[in-house]
Amino acid sequence: MPLAGHGLRPTPLRRRAGRPQLKRDPLGSGGNDKVEFMAHHNDRIDYIEFSATDIPATKAFYSSVFGWKFTDYGPDYVSFEDGQMGGGFAKVPSNSTGGPLVILYSSALEKTQAAVVGKGGRISKPIFSFPGGRRFHFLDPNGNELAVWSDK
Repeated sequence: MPLAGHGLRPTPLRRRAGRPQLKRDPLGSGGNDKVEFMAHHNDRIDYIEFSATDIPATKAFYSSVFGWKFTDYGPDYVSFEDGQMGGGFAKVPSNSTGGPLVILYSSALEKTQAAVVGKGGRISKPIFSFPGGRRFHFLDPNGNELAVWSDK
């Protein structure tokens, strides 16, 4: 899978048989966490890649707000796992807006919006209702627009 706009370099997780997923010890005894590899599913979205102008700020934002886990692959690329889907951030000199809208889920929309703002995200569309729920859009530290929705 090529990195967007970066030639034919494969994404780091493609070199493995599956996507890693951290499995926590249910008793919380510590030290017993293990990495298991998730299977790839044919014809489904498998990996999302974003542009990033500042990798450390990106990691700080997404780990603080959403609890994502990161693996560094040098100074210009970092992959993430959110528990369901994997992806990455590729360093670019400047970022452009547009493209597909990635939508995350939250059971506490206002709390998530406050966390986004508290960690430096900017609200591009405040919370609004739509058939089936509510959502808001935000810009991350790199200018990528994402949304968060809830059915609550």
